[in-house]
Amino acid sequence: MLALNRASFLNDDMLKIVDRLPTTDEYRRVRHLALQQLEADSSITDDDLAAVFAAAPHLETVVLSGFPATTDRTVILLAESAMNLHGLDLSGCLEVTDVSVFEIAKSLSLVSLQLNGLVGLTDPSITALVKSCSRLVELELTDLPLLSAISVRDIFFYSRKLRTLRLARCPLLTDKAFPAVAVSRSSTPVLSDYEKPLPPRPTTWLDELPPLIIRHKADNLRILDLSFINGITDAAIEGIVSHAPKIQHLQLSGCKLLTDRALESICKLGHHLDVLMLAHVGEITDRGVVKLARACTNLRCVDVGFCRRLTDMSVFCLAELRGIRRLSLVRVHKMTDIALFALAEHALDLERLNLSYCDRLTLDAVHLLVKRLVRLQHLSATGIPSLKRKGVQRFSDTPPADYDADQQAAFYVFNGDGVSGLRKFLAKEELRRRSSEEKNIPFTERSDDGLDLY
Repeated sequence: MLALNRASFLNDDMLKIVDRLPTTDEYRRVRHLALQQLEADSSITDDDLAAVFAAAPHLETVVLSGFPATTDRTVILLAESAMNLHGLDLSGCLEVTDVSVFEIAKSLSLVSLQLNGLVGLTDPSITALVKSCSRLVELELTDLPLLSAISVRDIFFYSRKLRTLRLARCPLLTDKAFPAVAVSRSSTPVLSDYEKPLPPRPTTWLDELPPLIIRHKADNLRILDLSFINGITDAAIEGIVSHAPKIQHLQLSGCKLLTDRALESICKLGHHLDVLMLAHVGEITDRGVVKLARACTNLRCVDVGFCRRLTDMSVFCLAELRGIRRLSLVRVHKMTDIALFALAEHALDLERLNLSYCDRLTLDAVHLLVKRLVRLQHLSATGIPSLKRKGVQRFSDTPPADYDADQQAAFYVFNGDGVSGLRKFLAKEELRRRSSEEKNIPFTERSDDGLDLY
């Protein structure tokens, strides 16, 4: 009975405080503190935050991404006092360094940790962290300019429970940071007597690292973000897929060295993969996308924006994915109306579609698309010349204030009621056109919703 009453007391007493500091009488009751969107005139200081952490021992999750003035001193106080802490987000806290991360590694056993944008962090603190926090399920280390292969290799070796790993925009990372596929010695090419080897190029200590061969599988890893890591090649993707065969969400946008060979490796994820981001991966072609669509049949979100080698063929195959809900085709400039006809015929459950700067598309094809896709809630069509006609822009969202006159004139983004309004307007225009043809009256475009011909 006593245990039941105590549990009830703890549940009723638990506090979650957002975008303010707890009062003195709340210190011992607060469990979750989130400073994400503080007001511009907020008077909170790092000293105030330190006082809270020193007196709030029952904190379980802390988010400080909205308070960039956080210092090492404050984080160390948190690590020393909040022994039940399992979730910590320090993204954007630029004054946090290796000093406090070492203390976190020594004092806490975290489940979730976000250190995005902490430009002063280096490999030793990350290595210490992953070696001591064996319970880590979510780890985010994006925008870390000093992060190298040394610590990332330790992540793959020691953090075996990870479900989410984000390493986007870490410029020092190369293939050496990621698991490699073991190659038998017999497959190593042998130079014939008359072939001269290329002269050795200068190497760094990172180049001299051996391939990372890991015997265990990362069966728990579901979300992996490697966006805009320019140093990785197809070999890294092959090793990652071999090591983590159940990835569901894979972000590779901006990895410019990837080719169709990387897509062939991704095909091995099969029905597990449902989100794939490939924007700005300019070397992929229809051949790779066709293989991908046939192998990963559960894909529901795909981004191939700025992949300028793709044509209608890729869209045909993506349209036939039965679960496709979101599709981005920005600047796939070879795409024509035939691709939109395929989407209108097969992708009936599509909810969000981005066609911006696909300048070959006609208004008639867009009309067929919005008429058939009744579940469409978002349509981006910025930069499509055929939409520059009377009556269309009134259904678009308002362009950003910092756009110049030309950008505002080309801005066409339809959401919710805007999509419905565009659908109805184009349907009425089609009726007027047919009526004009029947009565042999010249058709003129109009911007209103009337059905009369004059």
